[in-house]
Amino acid sequence: MKLSVKEKLGYSLGDTASHFVWDMVNFWLIFYYTDVLGISIAWATTISILGTVMDAVMDPVVGIWADRTNTRWGKFRPFLLFGCLPFAVFAFLAFLGPDLDGNALVAYVLPMFIALRIVYAVVNIPYSSLGAVMTDDSIERAGLNSYRFVAANIGQLIVSGLALYAVYFFGSHAVAGIDYSLMSDDSARKVFIEMSPENRSLVQAAYKYGFRYLVAIFGCISVVLFFITFRTTRERVAPPKRQDANLLHDFKYLFKNRPWVMLMLVGIVSFIMFAIQNISATYYFKYYLDAESKTQIFNILGTVALIFAIPATKPLVKRFGAKQLYIVCSLLSGLFFCLLFFAGTNFVLINIFNCLGKISYAPAISLLWTMLADSADYGEWRFNRRTTGLCLSAAVFAQKIGWSIGAALLGAVMTMVGFAPDVMSISDIQNTPEIMSCIHWLFGIVPGALYAFCAVFLAFYNLDNKTMVQMKQELDARRK
Repeated sequence: MKLSVKEKLGYSLGDTASHFVWDMVNFWLIFYYTDVLGISIAWATTISILGTVMDAVMDPVVGIWADRTNTRWGKFRPFLLFGCLPFAVFAFLAFLGPDLDGNALVAYVLPMFIALRIVYAVVNIPYSSLGAVMTDDSIERAGLNSYRFVAANIGQLIVSGLALYAVYFFGSHAVAGIDYSLMSDDSARKVFIEMSPENRSLVQAAYKYGFRYLVAIFGCISVVLFFITFRTTRERVAPPKRQDANLLHDFKYLFKNRPWVMLMLVGIVSFIMFAIQNISATYYFKYYLDAESKTQIFNILGTVALIFAIPATKPLVKRFGAKQLYIVCSLLSGLFFCLLFFAGTNFVLINIFNCLGKISYAPAISLLWTMLADSADYGEWRFNRRTTGLCLSAAVFAQKIGWSIGAALLGAVMTMVGFAPDVMSISDIQNTPEIMSCIHWLFGIVPGALYAFCAVFLAFYNLDNKTMVQMKQELDARRK
């Protein structure tokens, strides 16, 4: 089934909407909690982990719910229509930053963040599953996911590359005694903060208002984008008509689905890597390079590299096959990310290695979701049982567990070496060799080695080109 450009574009905008919140959480949340709200690194990572675990637990619940939903709009699209507004509201509340401190602040932040992650699952799992039922053609799915992840990375580019500048702008206009030139100048801001506790409070207030206004804007835009996705897409691939609704059967055959199991393991390991790399990057630039604002340039260049490389996915899949391409992507990107360690404080080399790493793994981003949709086809072909929502949601569950593990490891290691920005000055942190060495390793070697390791699991993925052709022919005949 061929998809129109209009439908591909409409579908892709849903991931732009998702990334406005997903990347605010991934790139900035722990930094916001520790360096702005003054929550300890231990509590910040604990809140992040609990929210992510709750999100992960909700994923298969929502997947099962969506698989059993039947409306005039389909199984998955209604969740976008009715979930987009709560999605925006809880994103704002999670970044509200009320005037509380200590246990009272934690008592507010924890349930708001958990609520955000639950609502995120209710919207994002059906969105991800939608792409698997818009067409049954694997190559067309690769093209659809290329559109999706170009749009997703445009969202990521805005959040990771421009968020701090927007925070500086909104915050400097909301707090008296702070101007934009001070907020955006790393050296001036550091000197100003360390002059007095009052100055530190002013800067934290500016950050707080800046994040609050920015997330409010992102939330409003997300509502509009999700509605466009709802209006422009259609569901076409239905489960077998005689399939029963036995939940135990769903799980039984899911774990017999070898392609899905391998992709689940890849998701866990790769998201441990993403968590460690994304969270540590802000700390690396702020403390190791003494240049917090340069995080923006690093994020912008890396995301632009991704955006330009993702469209190559479809022709590369046609030429080499999904499995072989994914293995090469994992090994090459792992190598380049490891080289970030050896770049040290050389900002040019850091960006070169990061861009090469992002270009190398760009095809893998859309490939993962294409291959997950193929694994749903495999379940229908091999076991005559299609569970699109459960298949996609259980894989996302694994990814979020991976993210939780990565965040927990980073928080535990940083706590062990004495990292405490809530009580230490910037200079204190920079003059503690154990902290600086830890940040250095977490930024380069650790995530690079983890991503290269994904190639081991992919070696056992059993949907090669020949099997894919046979599977599609037999499924087409069976459905007709």
